Amino acid sequence: MRRIGLALLLSATLTVPAVQAQQNLSIATGGTGGVYYPIGGGLAEMIGQHIEGHSAVAEVTGASVENMGLIHREDSDLAIALADTVYQAYHGTGAFEGRQVEDVRAIASLYPNAVQIVTLQGSGINSLADLKGKRVSVGAPGSGTEVNARAVLESNGVSYDDFTVQRLNFNETADALRDNDIDAGFWSVGPPTSSILSLANSRDIQLLSLTEEEVKNAMGAEAVFAPYQLAANLYEGMDAPANTVGIPNVLTVNAAMPEELAYQITKVLFEKVDELRAIHPAANDTTVEFSMGSTPIPMHPGALRYYEEIGAEIPDRLRE
Repeated sequence: MRRIGLALLLSATLTVPAVQAQQNLSIATGGTGGVYYPIGGGLAEMIGQHIEGHSAVAEVTGASVENMGLIHREDSDLAIALADTVYQAYHGTGAFEGRQVEDVRAIASLYPNAVQIVTLQGSGINSLADLKGKRVSVGAPGSGTEVNARAVLESNGVSYDDFTVQRLNFNETADALRDNDIDAGFWSVGPPTSSILSLANSRDIQLLSLTEEEVKNAMGAEAVFAPYQLAANLYEGMDAPANTVGIPNVLTVNAAMPEELAYQITKVLFEKVDELRAIHPAANDTTVEFSMGSTPIPMHPGALRYYEEIGAEIPDRLRE
């Protein structure tokens, strides 16, 4: 009887289905002083709470350019990157000449970045031309900020040979300005950003305003640039608005991601977007309409399935 009972117990044990392993997704973001990291962290929480069998974590990276490599190698499951970087990666142009990332696909455009050029009051820097001969941070190596900074500068007749180039991340740039180790710095990030907010609390800052011609020249250099105005009082001591250019930020994945998972991520992003907005105001621009109008590369089939399901008008360029 004992042997029969043991055999029955073993048989029953073998027929119990195994518990599905939790799949942990990696979200490539940027530095902790920007917007990518909190937005990525918020999205990670949403995935863990609303997609059964999945969790996610936001990873600190060098941002846009590096993130495209992570997606291509499938070292990250999702990544946020600037639209111009994503466009260049997909088409194998610009910084991606000879190393096309043809397997990158979009889920959505999240919010627009603004190119923010910051100096301290009394620096004597009031225009792009005034950066000549100065010490200027153009963003972290491998970041979309540097891609944007170079485009804005070179389209307006200023080259890296004209000033001392520093490649610092957002927090390092703010610290260097605070300590007078540099004269100006570029941020390409959703405003307001924590590192500039912190700097403005300790030093009197000034944001450069591009002229109408400079904005036009920059737009001629990058198809994804659009005019953008930083509002007065965005940062402490900023008494007047500043004109610049804006660039969408795109949530990307590898084309190999399962369609159902891409669909679920897209669905959660838009149907639970208030959770993301509670984490950072940049997500106020996270809408289906913004995604349809701003995304520069084809969407993943799973994302398209969601957009079709809700009746969105999908431009032809977003289909393969």
